[in-house]
This record gives sequence, C-alpha cells and structure tokens, in this order.
Amino acid sequence: MIKHHPKFSLLQSFVDGDLPASLAAGIAIHAEMCPLCQQKVTQLTEQVAEASFEESFDAEFIVDDADTKAAELDFDDIIGQITASDDVEPMKAASVERSVSFKGTQYVLPNALRNMSLGKTAQIGKLSRARILLDEGGIHTNLLHIGAGGSIPEHTHKGFELTLLLAGTFADEQGEYVQGDFIMLDKRHQHQPATEQGCLCYTVANDALHFTQGINKLLNPIGSFIY
Repeated sequence: MIKHHPKFSLLQSFVDGDLPASLAAGIAIHAEMCPLCQQKVTQLTEQVAEASFEESFDAEFIVDDADTKAAELDFDDIIGQITASDDVEPMKAASVERSVSFKGTQYVLPNALRNMSLGKTAQIGKLSRARILLDEGGIHTNLLHIGAGGSIPEHTHKGFELTLLLAGTFADEQGEYVQGDFIMLDKRHQHQPATEQGCLCYTVANDALHFTQGINKLLNPIGSFIY
C-alpha cells in the first residue's frame, strides 16, 4: 500500500503547469499508480477548468449595466455558436508499451516515460543508472536500479531529491517503501537506502549527494554517478 504522496502544493503546481518536466512526470507517474492522488488531480483539474471557463465567459458575454438595455444576451445564439462546429477531435492512438532492462530484468515503463529519451546505462557495483534526457540544466533525472542486496551509502542532499519507486522495495531508517511511493527529500534528511530483492526508481535531483560516512573523496564517484 502506497504511504508516501506528493504534498498538495505540488499537486496544485502540477495541475497549473508550473513544474519542470522532470517533477511533472514524477507526479504523473505517481498518480497513475495511486487512485487517491489521481482523484485529487482530477478534482483540481476540474476546478481550474471551471474557473477558466467562467473567466472566459465573463470576458466575452457579460456587459456593463449601462449597456444591458441596448444589448441583451441571446443564449440560443450562444449555444448555437458552441455547437455549430463540425470539428471532431481525432482519436489518439494507443501508446505503445515500452520496457527497459537492468541486470537481465525487464521493466515496463509508466506512460509518462514512454516517449522520453534515455541515455546509455552505466553501472557501478550493484547500481545501474540511465539518464532521462530532459535538458533541464542543473536538474538531473534518472532511472536508478539497485540490484538485490545493494544499498547507497548514508548521505544527505545539497538540494532536493525525488525518489519514486517504480518496482520492487527498499528500506531506510524511516521504514520500507513500496511501488508508487513518492519520496521528496532535502538537506534535512539523512538516510541509507538498501534493498533485499532489488528495485527500480525514478529519481530527480538538483544537486549532488553529500555522504556522511567514510572518507568522502572515496564516495564521490558514487555521488556523481547517482546525481
């Protein structure tokens, strides 16, 4: 059962179109897996659409009191204008299923990722990473696979880090995470993710990790690899 969800403010920004593509995709993927957040997104979208329609209607059809005697609204004409068009929106072709392979395991990608370009897969130990090529400057987006029995050394974050679990499970000091969990962390958080069976994550970060154990210079290649 999904326990970790985006904050309401993130959902609102998603509906308003204010998020970078990487975070918007993360919200879309989570909503695809989470009926609760899908319902919230639908409700927010309806509210935005209703508000937009009212503003558009007021701007086009509401007249000043001084003009009401000279220009009364003919609602039959209005309805006629709305329904007069013969244009029919063409049906969209069903999206083609797309999968990726890490360590010999195939994973079907969520709808939001199926048209995104992936870089080559790189590996270091039990970690495998494929960049998602969104060209967002300092924001890096990845598919990150941790093999069975693998972990990431204890670290905190210089910026923000979104981890969305696409498959498998992993755990840290806060408990276990399951498919669909949406985990947003920053410099206030410190953890050491580990997985027994392996997992695949969608990750977004805007700065490198900061390792809190061992000799940092030895861990830097892992940090730059993940980021």
